[in-house]
Amino acid sequence: MKKYLIIVLAFMAIACKQNNEDNHAHNPDGSHVGEEIPRVDYTIWTNQTELFVEFPVLIVGQPSKFAAHFTVMDKHQPVREGSVTVSLIKGDKGIRATAESPSSPGIFSPIIQPKESGIHQLVFDLSTPQYKDKIVIKDLMVYANMEEANNAIGDAGEDGSISFLKEQAWKIEFQTASVMNGEIYDVIKTSGVWQPAQGSVKTMVATANGTVNFATTNLTEGTEVKQGQLLMNVSSQGLASNNLSAEIAKAKANYDQATSEYNRKKELYESKIIPKSEFEKVESNYTIAKSQYQSLASGVSGGSKQIRAPFDGFIRSINIGNGDYAEQGTVLISVATEQSKVLKSQIAPTYGLTMQNIKNVWYQTKIGNWKSILDSEGEILSISKDVERDSPLISIYAKVNDAINLPDGSLTQVQIAMGNGEQGTLVPESALLEDYGNYSVMVQLSGESFERRPISIGKRNGKNVEVLKGLQVGDVVVTTGAYQVKMASMSGSTPAHGHEH
Repeated sequence: MKKYLIIVLAFMAIACKQNNEDNHAHNPDGSHVGEEIPRVDYTIWTNQTELFVEFPVLIVGQPSKFAAHFTVMDKHQPVREGSVTVSLIKGDKGIRATAESPSSPGIFSPIIQPKESGIHQLVFDLSTPQYKDKIVIKDLMVYANMEEANNAIGDAGEDGSISFLKEQAWKIEFQTASVMNGEIYDVIKTSGVWQPAQGSVKTMVATANGTVNFATTNLTEGTEVKQGQLLMNVSSQGLASNNLSAEIAKAKANYDQATSEYNRKKELYESKIIPKSEFEKVESNYTIAKSQYQSLASGVSGGSKQIRAPFDGFIRSINIGNGDYAEQGTVLISVATEQSKVLKSQIAPTYGLTMQNIKNVWYQTKIGNWKSILDSEGEILSISKDVERDSPLISIYAKVNDAINLPDGSLTQVQIAMGNGEQGTLVPESALLEDYGNYSVMVQLSGESFERRPISIGKRNGKNVEVLKGLQVGDVVVTTGAYQVKMASMSGSTPAHGHEH
């Protein structure tokens, strides 16, 4: 019995030794067989691009495949075309690899195999049909072996942040913006009324008697028109008197006669045969005859006076019916442009506003879309000196050089900035999430990691809000799509990645 026991124990010892050797098998770089290389990620923003890149930590001799997510900052869309070259540089030496196209929309997958340990620079050169960009990650460590990498990096664990993948953000309306430092003003909140600007409305009248014929049956108020577009014809054909064709022929005959007389008298005057007074009388008759003929003949085609749009705009009003008779001087139609308007606002005189202490005026073209007169190179036109008869308020008139697609007389919210501005931390108003008077924003910690952060706000200046507490300049906040990120935080689960990591 003892003999059999000794044999069994011997086999067990051999098995344990073999298992122990297997557990300590190493790769050539010193890492254990089957040991997973830890991953790192970086997020870098430029004025044009957001780069979120994930890759296995760089180890000498080990290939590292990148998942480089490139997002165009404007409208937050993935880069769908182009190439990316990644360069790993130490001193004046380096290696590079190029991905000629994205492996999937927005994601490029170049592979780098480091040759030397130490501090490097990692440079991404993005080239698209629309633009080029260079993004640099400084002071990136390349480790000599896996043990050194594990000791340096360790296990980061969960940080409690909200996961919202790039693939999710690319599928919805999504936008981010950096928290900035800027001037913040005291504002007067009021309302304004849109009025036509000087020269933005052109009223056209009949320059001859005749029947009005519309150029198209679709001519109605609000119809968009282009400069020079034919709107109406005024035809006097068939009229016994005030016939346009007859008047033009008569004016042409007078003009031809006056021209002949003018040329003949001019030669006599230059030869000093007739006095200056006689020549000046002929010259005056010639000028009048020319003006009358050109005025009658201008805009005439087929015996009809043509009424054309004076500029790009829309039909503001039509004052006559198709086929109606119009006498000379009758108002026919008016055309307006939306490119310039006057904004009239009213405030209490106790604010003591002057032309000097008004700094800006913000208005809305639609709910939530704030713009300022300075953005459109507008100006404050005037401030009334007296209150209006039916209202103890003073009026402020501002010219807005912007396309305002609202009828004259429409109302808009207005903020009037006054006094001297103070430096403050600013965030777009669209980034705010409100819960019963408490405000928060979604801060982008990295490419796919977000945090809901409570903030305290101060003054509002148009589309920007002053942040008193909770944010720092350079933080990146979600300005469009914050609600979707909020819902992701409430789902209780982290969505699976749709790309190779």
